[in-house]
Amino acid sequence: MTDKPIRVYADTSVFGGVFDEEFAGPSRAFFDLVQEGRFDLVLSTVVRDELDDAPSQVKELFDRIRLIAEIVDVSESAIRLQRAYLETGVLAPTWAADALHVAVATVCDCRLIVSWNFKHIVNFHKIPLYNGTNLASGYSPIAIHSPQEVVVDEDQDV
Repeated sequence: MTDKPIRVYADTSVFGGVFDEEFAGPSRAFFDLVQEGRFDLVLSTVVRDELDDAPSQVKELFDRIRLIAEIVDVSESAIRLQRAYLETGVLAPTWAADALHVAVATVCDCRLIVSWNFKHIVNFHKIPLYNGTNLASGYSPIAIHSPQEVVVDEDQDV
C-alpha cells in the first residue's frame, strides 16, 4: 500500500550536512528519499537566504533540490508563531531564525521538520515547548527529528 508522501520541511543544516563527514550519510539518504518521492519537501526563503554565504557545493545542492521542492515565503502567520515561541521562552531572541524555521514548517502544514540543529530545534526539551505553543496558537503539533531518525532501512516502508 502506497501512502501519500509525508510533507517535510528541511532546514539549512541538512544541506550542509551532505558535505560534513559526520552527517553526510543520513543527509544524502534523506535527499535520496525526497528524489524518490517518499517525502514532499518544503523549503523556505529562510533556507535560501541562509545559504547565501554557504560554500558553492552547498549552494549547488540547494539549486538542484529546490527544483523538486515547494519553496514558501515567510508569511505573517509564521512571524506571529515565531514571536509566540520567543515570548513563551522556547528560544531566546538571539535564535529567532531557528524559531522561524519551525514556525514556517508548522504554518505550512508540514508533518515533520528535519534538522541537525540539536541545540535549538531537534532538542528533547524544546520539542514539547514548540508543540505546546503550536497548540495554544491553533496549529497542529509537528514532529521534529534529525535526518538520521527519518531515514529508514531498505526493508521498511515509509
